[in-house]
Amino acid sequence: MNLRKGSPINVLLIIHIISIILLFEGLFMLLALAIAFYDREPDTIQFAMAIATTLGTSAIMYLISWKRRHQEPGTRESLVIVTIGWLFLAFFGCLPYVFTQAIPSFVDAYFESMSGFTTTGSSILTDIEALPRSILFWRSETHWIGGMGIIVLVVAIMPLLKMYGSQLFNLEASVVVEEKFSTKIRYVARNIWLIYVGLTVIETFLLRLGGMNLFDSICHSFATVATGGFSTKNTSITDYSPYIQYVIMLFMLLSGINFVLHVLTLQGKFKRVIKNNELRFYLKIVGFIGALLSLILFFSKDISFEKAFRDSFFQVISVITATGFATDDYLLWPNQGIMLIVLIMLIGACAGSTGGGVKVIRHYINWQVIKRSVRQTISPNAVCNVKYNNRLLTYKQVSAVSTFILLYYGLVVIGTMSMVGLGNDWATSFGSVVTTMGGIGPGFGLVGPASNFSMLSDVSKLLLSFTMLLGRLEIFPVLTLFTPWFWRT
Repeated sequence: MNLRKGSPINVLLIIHIISIILLFEGLFMLLALAIAFYDREPDTIQFAMAIATTLGTSAIMYLISWKRRHQEPGTRESLVIVTIGWLFLAFFGCLPYVFTQAIPSFVDAYFESMSGFTTTGSSILTDIEALPRSILFWRSETHWIGGMGIIVLVVAIMPLLKMYGSQLFNLEASVVVEEKFSTKIRYVARNIWLIYVGLTVIETFLLRLGGMNLFDSICHSFATVATGGFSTKNTSITDYSPYIQYVIMLFMLLSGINFVLHVLTLQGKFKRVIKNNELRFYLKIVGFIGALLSLILFFSKDISFEKAFRDSFFQVISVITATGFATDDYLLWPNQGIMLIVLIMLIGACAGSTGGGVKVIRHYINWQVIKRSVRQTISPNAVCNVKYNNRLLTYKQVSAVSTFILLYYGLVVIGTMSMVGLGNDWATSFGSVVTTMGGIGPGFGLVGPASNFSMLSDVSKLLLSFTMLLGRLEIFPVLTLFTPWFWRT
């Protein structure tokens, strides 16, 4: 990664792109405001003030930086934009909560906002159904905006502004091993957003067929396709019919797949999709662990096999894709089942998907490295290469994967120790850090599927807000900004 040492960071260009991000955020807020007007909610004026603050700030930043509107962000600017951009999104995204007093505490509102935009799904709310529909809709929208990434949306429209953003796309889209595209990045970004919208519309239609009302269908589709997990109900998906649970299960699974593969599918390149190593590994993990858990639940609980199958696969898909929806409390399962849930929490979804975690591709590559080491131990003279999709991986690529995995788990340990130091018990500390870094939602201890994060201290919530950002941006873009040499000019 060339950070162009010696050249100053273009601060005005950063301000300009963030102004565009805030513009889109304010426009998305208008949809929720329309619901507030329709329902004649008493806090409509306050909601409008939050939007005015967001759009006003966007306008001021744009006017300050308009001379830089046609420039191309480099690597250093892109690193700042993808990190600071998410902080701005979460800050202005929490204003509707604070201004309407739906969430009076700023720290709680910021936690909820960051959880929404990073599609973590962890919540401090104890009575979700008591909130106005406009707030519930905005809460679900934050998932949908953050799922694919508003920065990817900005990349898609950048050519209209005579700007380009391949660096932004690669940093935002969780690129581990770069795919070769026959089209430019901006067209890939547009196609990804079209598929994202398409999946949302189709799921909404299918949920309506199952009897869910239109408002809840849209909100749950936002949360599913974004793999976020915010529900409009206190009991999440538990009280809905098996049909609705299966529909949500299917779309969680689809959303955990690299969206580039969805683009290739539309282009008719089925062989590349079917032979994709990460996709096949992902489906094998879901199938194996889901089947194993089905048997564990069937023989340990007095339920039908269909119920055991549905609960097992729903929780497995929800956790591995980091969605966070729940139809059962896995903390009440046998210990073997809980251990399997912990395992898939540490795996994550596919790279380039809306899911979080370490990502399946990294575990696949690491598994290839382990197999190579075993083969070379048995046959020292054997030539054993590490490949991904029939492409030979370089030492640099393999080393980057191993480094990321070690750093990720190291940060989980540091985060857990920090939470313990703040007075939380070990189970809650580990569960909260794993689930926020992985973008999963529910964790263990006091933050399990049947509870939430409201009882944690403000400092703990701010720490977990930071781990959400670390996990969403896959560590390096955030940590790079804390290195002194990054800022040297």
